[in-house]
Amino acid sequence: YFDQFLSPTLLGIPLIALALLLPWVLLPKPAKQWTLNRFLTLQSRFVRLFTYQIAFPINIPGQKWAMMFMTLMLFLITLNMLGLLPYTFTPTTQLSVNMALAFPLWLATVIIGFRNQPTHALGHLLPEGTPTLLIPILIIIETISLMIRPIALGVRLTANLTAGHLLIQLIATAVFVLLPIMPMTAITAWVVLILLTLLEIAVAMIQAYVFVLLLSLYLQENV
Repeated sequence: YFDQFLSPTLLGIPLIALALLLPWVLLPKPAKQWTLNRFLTLQSRFVRLFTYQIAFPINIPGQKWAMMFMTLMLFLITLNMLGLLPYTFTPTTQLSVNMALAFPLWLATVIIGFRNQPTHALGHLLPEGTPTLLIPILIIIETISLMIRPIALGVRLTANLTAGHLLIQLIATAVFVLLPIMPMTAITAWVVLILLTLLEIAVAMIQAYVFVLLLSLYLQENV
């Protein structure tokens, strides 16, 4: 069951790089018909709405990140949706890919915080009014919690997508096994499979949104 998460290869060459390039292939080329295209109009409305939701709580310096957050959001949605198609591969089920996205962006927010407001950034490591005996312990705990943030980002995205894909494959296998011997049970499992697939489409979009939302919250703390 876990073979579906292995990166496919062609002549010994991993094709994960090709899968990562897919979102950019789907981007439309500039054309005069953009203003008359309903799909692109809906897409632009979604981009504006999402950008407003992400950037509104952040102050002016942090709003410079809005375009990058929007690009990351569309990139993750496309990669998450890719695994719901037959005979495809989901790059975001690989922890290495998610960590490669989470760690640099999280580190950038931390560096910005220490560069722009070092006193405030260091103040997060020690709450005000802490007893003297607890100061070393709290500093260690807060430092660990800070360092765990990128790991939590990557693991959350990986675990949610992996669990959903495994559940879909298990139910699909049950449908094929039960169809000759218990047709009604197989049909019920098939209906559950369809509902689960719709749920996974929602999860693919929600997890991309949560990933970017948490990054924006980390940025908000540091700007």
